[in-house]
Amino acid sequence: PALYQAEYDVRVVNREVAGTLVPTRIVGSHCESGDILINDAPVPDDVAPGDLLAIAATGAYCYSMSSRYNMFLRPPVITVADGQDRVMIRRERLEDILALEG
Repeated sequence: PALYQAEYDVRVVNREVAGTLVPTRIVGSHCESGDILINDAPVPDDVAPGDLLAIAATGAYCYSMSSRYNMFLRPPVITVADGQDRVMIRRERLEDILALEG
């Protein structure tokens, strides 16, 4: 995101939000200082471990731009229509990556 000034929105999707919105930095899991997805995202102050945050189309974190950098597993691709979710592409497993080294 830092390389091309992408901007994203974040939402808590597993429950109703009750907290006051506070500016929050949302970062990725890569070992790079520029792995910042959103600076000053309005996130409820009652977000806790286990809450699910949804960030749509997050560049390298979406399937079409993903890589195996740092053996990072590719995410699943899930669609939701009429309240029903469906796994289109399953989450990559470590065994999938190791099989390529074979």
